[in-house]
Formats: sequence, structure tokens, C-alpha cells
Amino acid sequence: MNADPLVMEHFPHVLSPDESDALADRIDAHFERHGFGLWATEIRGSVPFAGFVGLAVPSFEAPFTPCVEVGWRLAREHWGRGFATEGAQAAVEFAARDLGLHEIVSYTVPDNQRSRRVMEKLGMTTDPADDFDHPGLPIGHPLRRHVLYRLTLAAPR
Repeated sequence: MNADPLVMEHFPHVLSPDESDALADRIDAHFERHGFGLWATEIRGSVPFAGFVGLAVPSFEAPFTPCVEVGWRLAREHWGRGFATEGAQAAVEFAARDLGLHEIVSYTVPDNQRSRRVMEKLGMTTDPADDFDHPGLPIGHPLRRHVLYRLTLAAPR
């Protein structure tokens, strides 16, 4: 999945096997540090690993941090079937109910229409004043500019 150029088109580069393993290690460490993270996603009865979806604390500083982000990455053959939206909705519910969060964010490059549609299906909104340059990418990099989406979470009942 991380080596697929289409899956990774809105990221700086595809990942080598070692880089993909390091990402998995960072996801595990995030769970240990925060008690939540990006969950492996399966398609019950047919696919044991279709990608990941869940919550993460960004590792960079920006005007909207500290915060918790909802995010996802699915293998291409599982796109367009509602899995990202379903998983992200579960993550948002977990953020409100179990973590007591009042806001969740998500961000991507402006051209990533697939992810932006998921964000909008979640009820997230964007304000151009919140758009930002990702500090992990050098000035002039074509993927540096990001659109920030926010969602205010209802207090659990």
C-alpha cells in the first residue's frame, strides 16, 4: 500500500519496505504514548489488512496544534466503497465518547479530493484562513500547502 504511487500521490514519496516498517513502529509507539492511534483496517471475512484509520497527535507545531487528527490510508482496491468514511466516523465517535475531545481536525493537500470528500462527509468544515504550510516540507515543495478541516464534537450523553 505505501509503495503504491497512486495511494501516495499526495505524500512526498512512496515508502520503501524499511520506511513502511518504521511507520508501523511509529504507530505502535503512538498507541503506547497516547492510548490511541491508527487502527489496522480489515474487511470482515475477506481482507485481513486493507489499510489504517484512526486518530493521531501531529508530530509538528502549527497554529492549530496541539490537537488530535483523524486520518486514514487504504489500499487502492478498497477505495470508493465507504470504508474510509465508516472507519473515520468510528474514530470520531471514539474521540468524543472515550477521549472526551471537543474538537478533531484533519488536513491534506488541496488537490486530494478523495480525502476532502471524506472530511466533508464527516461534517468537517474548512476556513481558508486556517490553511497552512506543512512545516515538514521545504519551502517551494509542491505539497507544502495544506487545507485544514475542523469538527466540533458534541459532549457524550
